Amino acid sequence: MQSKATTPEEYIDSLPEDRKKIISDIRKVILKNLPKGFKEGIGYGMLCYSVPHSLYPPGYHVDPKQPLGLISIAAQKNHIAMYHMGLYAGPLLQWFQDEWKKSTTKKTGHGKSCVRFKKPKMSLSN
Repeated sequence: MQSKATTPEEYIDSLPEDRKKIISDIRKVILKNLPKGFKEGIGYGMLCYSVPHSLYPPGYHVDPKQPLGLISIAAQKNHIAMYHMGLYAGPLLQWFQDEWKKSTTKKTGHGKSCVRFKKPKMSLSN
């Protein structure tokens, strides 16, 4: 479900109560670890963390007006989704899947660049 929010705060405020804390906790971890110069905003109706044109002028090649998206998070109807363009395909995706299996017995759905958390009752301690 795509949000009409225009700021991260507006996005979080628009979420159902059971999703606000989860998304807020994920947001805190991302902001704490976001590389210098990357920007937080709203893209495609989700929280989006991107490389701005000031760092990477060519930007996103499908729509050059858009910054180069790296990670997005969204509260979908039946899951929390994290879209990570670094996990789109190839060795990094395989690494992630292998590390996930080592670190937990919980299953998660994967798609190209997407990790779906179907039972998002979690707490982040990072």
